[in-house]
Amino acid sequence: MFKASSLVPLLALGAVAQTTDYTQYVNIFTGTQGGGNDFPGVARPFGMVKLGADLLVSGTDSYSGYLPNGNFSGFSMMHEQGTGGAPKYGTVAQLPLVGNISNPLSNITVGRAVTDQGSVGYYRAQTSQNVVVELAAATRAGMYQYTFPASSTGNNVLIDISHVLPSFRGQGLGQGYSGGHFTIKDDGHYEASGIYNNGWNRSPDWTIYSCGYFNVTPSAARVYTNTVTGTVAGGSKLQSSGSATSSSWATAVGGLYTFNTSVVSSRVGISWISNAQACQNLENEIPAGTTFSSVVEGTKTTWNNQILSKITTTSTNTSNLELLYTSLYFMNLLPTNQTGENPGWTSTEPYYSDIFTFWDLFRCSTALLQVLDPVVYEEHIRSLIDIYRHDGWMPDARSSNYNGRVQGGSNADNVLADAYVKGVRGQVNWEDGYAAMVKDAEIQPPNTIPPDPMAPEASTAQGRGALPDWLAYGFITPAFTRAASRAVEYAYNDFGLYQVAKGLGKGDDEAKYLNRSRNWRNHWNPDLESIGYSGFIVPRNLTSFIATDPLTDSGYWGDPYYEASSWDYSWGDIHDMAKLIEWMGGADTFYNRLETMFTVGANPNSPTSIIFDSTNEPTFNVPYLYNFVNRQDRSVYQSRKVAKGDYNIGVSGLPGNSDAGAMQTWLLWNMIGLYPVTGQSTFLIHSPWYESMTIDLSNGKNLQITSTGGDGNGDTDYYVQSLNVNGQQWTKNWLTWDDVFANGGTMEFVLGPNPVQWATGPVPPSPATEPITCVCSHLVLYQLRTTLTFNRIATTVFET
Repeated sequence: MFKASSLVPLLALGAVAQTTDYTQYVNIFTGTQGGGNDFPGVARPFGMVKLGADLLVSGTDSYSGYLPNGNFSGFSMMHEQGTGGAPKYGTVAQLPLVGNISNPLSNITVGRAVTDQGSVGYYRAQTSQNVVVELAAATRAGMYQYTFPASSTGNNVLIDISHVLPSFRGQGLGQGYSGGHFTIKDDGHYEASGIYNNGWNRSPDWTIYSCGYFNVTPSAARVYTNTVTGTVAGGSKLQSSGSATSSSWATAVGGLYTFNTSVVSSRVGISWISNAQACQNLENEIPAGTTFSSVVEGTKTTWNNQILSKITTTSTNTSNLELLYTSLYFMNLLPTNQTGENPGWTSTEPYYSDIFTFWDLFRCSTALLQVLDPVVYEEHIRSLIDIYRHDGWMPDARSSNYNGRVQGGSNADNVLADAYVKGVRGQVNWEDGYAAMVKDAEIQPPNTIPPDPMAPEASTAQGRGALPDWLAYGFITPAFTRAASRAVEYAYNDFGLYQVAKGLGKGDDEAKYLNRSRNWRNHWNPDLESIGYSGFIVPRNLTSFIATDPLTDSGYWGDPYYEASSWDYSWGDIHDMAKLIEWMGGADTFYNRLETMFTVGANPNSPTSIIFDSTNEPTFNVPYLYNFVNRQDRSVYQSRKVAKGDYNIGVSGLPGNSDAGAMQTWLLWNMIGLYPVTGQSTFLIHSPWYESMTIDLSNGKNLQITSTGGDGNGDTDYYVQSLNVNGQQWTKNWLTWDDVFANGGTMEFVLGPNPVQWATGPVPPSPATEPITCVCSHLVLYQLRTTLTFNRIATTVFET
């Protein structure tokens, strides 16, 4: 893959604050193919501008704009990162064209001459007309640099306000263009706005404003509404201005600038508020006279200082360093920090949008954001609460300033609970935060008009659409889509409310939501069997369970299970894990059932694969659940096998959609050697990759993780032999936020080639399980038994 040093020799290297340029290890094309949908353009952390190429292949959705083939339809300022569902944005676009353009607003595309190249802060493409396009970006403004062929005549830049990323999925989720305006001012710069709608979150109309300047005077500049409406011509000075406005989705507006020079640069600012604000954003970030190279270097410096330097390691293994810093990069493109750019209401609170989605992110991404950037994390929490204050509901997903779509539960509740139990206070109004959670738990959101065609029975915009059944019965009937998987998530959401109610001293609510967090049990059919195991989460009606095949019942919006099977969802309610172990038949069966998840051929319907599905988030926690039966060594083995086997630095290096960096954060936690249990302060211990890793926790605090005895790359000799935490021998296979994150700390691992039973302390907590049950003594007995027979088991199991 291309390196920065070979891509931009023309760029002057500016001084940077970091002595190490970590951006050299970021491959922006990792995960851009094979369904990863990573965004390979230019952007700063959490920036509004994500400037990149938009490729068009009929019948193929380009979720982040990029495709490895097809024709360029534009280079646009706005994209999402790594998402599925349906494309969003692809707005505020320019397209260079050569020759006489008689009908510019006719969906013109142009081919690709060579493979696109890029590095952090820099992107390069070449069209089939041999125009070289180079891109750079600040936070709310971007820069284009065009190099036209020296011999060409008619060097044009088209600005088409109707440009969006299309969708070919046929699910009614394609974006619409509802009108806009385009005006060329007396000094030659243009101001424009476009009104758009729909996309994956089915949002109503939203408007984005733009303000663009070119660095040279055009020989002509024309305004169009499908046909020429005005001409601006002249030599060294524009003689007049023009404008066009459209109020119909079918009427495109835009402009065509023509130049006699071969090298042209364009600076563009965007805003959700107004053209004046777009121009101000441009002036603030890329004022006149700014060089292209300085924008590139500014982006690299920002990534180095704000994000990439937060984790450092002594490793010299290039492949592992590329995985580490590439994952950090893609994790921090979303959400978008739109503070001061909220068109919906005026507030002094931070504002973040492009949450895509908490269904993906709550499992481990938001926990890592708190570790690496506590300021952004607290702002994100405050923003969620402020969205509730003004829009009425916290989002599970949000894009173009609109909540939607909810795939499962009201998972912002999990995010708030996780923040609360880990001590986030600052400027967070927790009474308002808890009120937002209670609304999710008690009030069914009104259905949208029109209803979601794939789930018409209840709202998918926000909240819990299936709440009536949950409140009336303690379970969800097939009157609601995704009934079984929603039940798993609603129980987890209610556990989040229990945690915050407990902390705020709301005793009645504490008891109520703890009891409700156990309602997943009402979907447990102990008699359903699959390949020798009994007991699964199933759909049910008022009188009976509904039969499914746990190996094949994975579905989508209209099905009982969403994007995972009953085999997967049956592990989901980790807050009640001791009960789950008991109901699965005890620790031995629980262990064997986990092993079956990873056994090739265990599923007779797919004899060459395993049941465990690394492509989707519901199974993120599964490789680590061995810790609950004191088999931490198998958590290490299975999670490392997934990390090393399903992730790499290549263009198809992700097992599934990145989902706004969710996949990358799973991998980062595996490198660190911990896994967060969302909604609790618990972290499950497995094994770090590196001999030494330092995590900057801000405010002068660090977590230092070292290992001896391993290979230093996490490939071999990775079983934990012993562990010291903060200088003391550690005998639990878990720790808490306060142990190593609240004030910093140290973790000193001794690793080796064979498993040993180093963790003789209690297993991780199961706070929703009733205090006294037979499962507790069973676990104790199992723990004693595994201590005595560990070496025998190791010789018969670990070599499989």
